[in-house]
Amino acid sequence: MNYLIVVAHPDDEVLGAGATINKLIKEGHNVAIATMSSSASARSGISDTLIEDRARAYKILGIDKTYSADFPNIKMNTVPHLDLVKFIENCIEDFRADVVITHHPADLNNDHVQTSYAVQAASRLFQRKEGFTVLKELMYMEVPSSTEWSLDSSINRFVPNYFVEIGEEGVKTKLEAAKAYKGIMRPYPHPRSTEFIKSLAAYRGSQAGCNYAEAFECVFRRM
Repeated sequence: MNYLIVVAHPDDEVLGAGATINKLIKEGHNVAIATMSSSASARSGISDTLIEDRARAYKILGIDKTYSADFPNIKMNTVPHLDLVKFIENCIEDFRADVVITHHPADLNNDHVQTSYAVQAASRLFQRKEGFTVLKELMYMEVPSSTEWSLDSSINRFVPNYFVEIGEEGVKTKLEAAKAYKGIMRPYPHPRSTEFIKSLAAYRGSQAGCNYAEAFECVFRRM
């Protein structure tokens, strides 16, 4: 299976699905990361060695297939929607993605929102292009410090219905990859702290009847 993870920024892939990515790769699946805004500009506290940090994080997770765009950070709402969609469509087509994982649309970070909407539009590519690989699944992930800050009560918030058991080793790998990004981790009780990330994995695990898990919301599935 080919899994395409579409994220707004470097580090989102680790925070949202790092342990799952590592598990999928170890199981023999193909995983690629598509990043919409690869620049560190305007990102407070983020290291100016972002490219090197990301390479270290990807090595820890086992990622070797990537796509990068340079849409403006924290300004993705100023980019024509079609431009975002076409970049994602090109990634889906090139990678022959079976499953796409991205941000939940009810997220505090507007870049995450714009990415999610663009992925939703791009996910219909198989209906518009003959002979194209049919998408099997579309899932949303949760990114600590963003997804839980869903303050607009008029829209549906993240409700997980798909859990991936990651074990204690998966949590350790996720934290190691997150720490490869200088400047993104914070002291507890910040959601991007070691304690919170491990606690969230334990909480999601308890929901699914295991010790540790990452949670997703599956919104499209074709058997």
